[in-house]
Amino acid sequence: MVNDSSRRALADFLRRRRESIDPESRGLPVGRRRTPGLRREEVAVLAGLSPSWYAYLEQGRDIQVSAQVADSLARVLGLDEEERRYLHLLAIGRTGHREQLPGERTRLVLQDLVDAVDPVPAYAADKRGDMFVWNSAACTWFTDFDALPPGRCNMLLWILSDPVARERFVDWEDEARDLIARFRATSAVGSDDPRIAELVGQILALGPPVRRWWESHEVRGQTAHIRRLRHPQLGVHDMHIVVSYLAGAEDLGIVMHVPVSDRSKTVLDLADGRYRSA
Repeated sequence: MVNDSSRRALADFLRRRRESIDPESRGLPVGRRRTPGLRREEVAVLAGLSPSWYAYLEQGRDIQVSAQVADSLARVLGLDEEERRYLHLLAIGRTGHREQLPGERTRLVLQDLVDAVDPVPAYAADKRGDMFVWNSAACTWFTDFDALPPGRCNMLLWILSDPVARERFVDWEDEARDLIARFRATSAVGSDDPRIAELVGQILALGPPVRRWWESHEVRGQTAHIRRLRHPQLGVHDMHIVVSYLAGAEDLGIVMHVPVSDRSKTVLDLADGRYRSA
């Protein structure tokens, strides 16, 4: 069911994506424009919609949106697959899936799993970034999660707010923006989740530039990538991010940081030139 929070997020998302589009890329004259990007009526015409109906949508009004209309808007706005899914969630409603906290048995299995891969840094967290279990290597490379106060044992909040995180992540800004964009996608699924609302409030309270990143309304999904970590004694290490799921605890991601081998570095260098070893 679509609520007021979803409608407001949808309105903001549509406006920001509309303003980011070059009119010439849609075959429209640039001329003299008071605002960047496409006009509301241009989006409406390109999507085959009534301009007044689309204006209501951007105003966050309570109107019904079909899957076909959502897809038309995604096409006009040039959304990728993750952004298109996000638009559907905001405009049409939740999937009805309700996350459940793992029981003690599941928690023990997860703890055994992350302990078994030590010294590979590993932890299990939900889609909000709340941490459930971690191993000693994760505490070594990141922070002592056991010492964090209740409600703050959250990877998203730690990376965004702790000065230590800025030192540990070589590409801190890229990692922070990626986490915020992925949390944006999560917020659409859990738009009526009080924990989501609490985390959004905490993120906005961190001030610029974090607030600007949140308000840019970027949306991303989980992708495999290499995370570069810096430790004061252990130096800089490049690690593959591997995310897996345990049967019966699919709402939790088990995140492992697997060291990049010399062989992998060579293959990645040859493949596309985007990866560079430390």
